[in-house]
Amino acid sequence: MSGTTGVPGRPVWHDRTVITDGTRAALSRRAALNNAGWCDAVCRAHGLSPQYDGEHLWTSAVRTPPLYPDAVTLDAGVAAPSVLRSLDTGSPGCSVKDSFAALDLAGAGFEVLFEAQWIHRPAGATVPAADPSAPQWSEVRDAPELAAWEAAWSGGESTGLFPPSLLGGGTDFLAGRAGGRIVAGAVAHTAAGVVGVSNLFARSGSDPDAAWAGALSAIAARRPGLPVVGYEHGPDLDAALRHGFTATGPLRVWLRTAGG
Repeated sequence: MSGTTGVPGRPVWHDRTVITDGTRAALSRRAALNNAGWCDAVCRAHGLSPQYDGEHLWTSAVRTPPLYPDAVTLDAGVAAPSVLRSLDTGSPGCSVKDSFAALDLAGAGFEVLFEAQWIHRPAGATVPAADPSAPQWSEVRDAPELAAWEAAWSGGESTGLFPPSLLGGGTDFLAGRAGGRIVAGAVAHTAAGVVGVSNLFARSGSDPDAAWAGALSAIAARRPGLPVVGYEHGPDLDAALRHGFTATGPLRVWLRTAGG
């Protein structure tokens, strides 16, 4: 059987396996660890030196690149003072990924930027059949291709958010092409024993469901046997659930809006 998000406190059936509340929490933590690894890779590619506080917290004392948090919690029991003490809260833009929706940072001048759900797709799950008319997927191999990928993802010009040093290793930039143009894409980052899918996009006029199907097929071909994780909200969460993911738990992203 396969399932959807289920009801809190009740088991969820997914690919013949019961996902209990305890399992859901463990899956969310694995997704958070993977996401922290991706944030760490991006920050280091920009010359920053973020740190792990054991297995509880990832932080950067220097402001991170746009769209990336200054902290990611890796344990639901981490207290707000422990998160904030290593961050630059005196300049604009400090953000915290509260991986278990367990913090209250309002008193420190933060507001909730958005809420989302961690998602998990088990290893060996059925890969969608490729539509012959769908974009053809391949890896981005060099700096010019990466700049074209970023421009397609952002809908504008490449700003260098993703430096070429990110290519290779545990990170795959995947591009769906049609007529020689990049019309869809995703990042697949392998860490913590799972593949994290992020930055998935379909350009205007392209089918988002086809983008999910193509990205998952490309990931399965490159990282067979590994679960796929990530986080989504709104229509993107609905699309992920249609493609075999289960929502495993909430997260929040906090943004500091008060002055220093």
